[in-house]
Amino acid sequence: MPRGTSEVSEPMYFVLTALRAGPLHGHAISKSIRELSWGRVQPSVGTLYGILERLNERGMITVDREETVNGRSRRYFRITPEGQTLLEAEAMRMQEAAALVLRPSGA
Repeated sequence: MPRGTSEVSEPMYFVLTALRAGPLHGHAISKSIRELSWGRVQPSVGTLYGILERLNERGMITVDREETVNGRSRRYFRITPEGQTLLEAEAMRMQEAAALVLRPSGA
C-alpha cells in the first residue's frame, strides 16, 4: 500500500527527517531512518541512494561535503530550506489526517 503523498513517500519523509539533525552520509542516514521509524522503514542501499538522488534533483537536499575515510569516498547530505518547508507541510498534512481518526467520536 502506498504511503505519503505523491510528493513525499514515507522513506523520503524519513530521509528528510534524519537530515534535520545535520549533514549525514548514506550509512548514517540509513541507521537514522531505522531508528526514527522503529525499524519499520528500511530502504535498501540502492533505494536510499535513488531517494537521495531524487531529493537532490528537486532541491530538497544538497551535498554538504565529501570526505575520504579509509580510502572510501563519503558524501554528506543536508536538508535545504525548501526541503524543510516540504517536510513541515507533509507533517502538518499527516497531523490533520490523523486528527480525523484520533478525535473523540461524535466531535
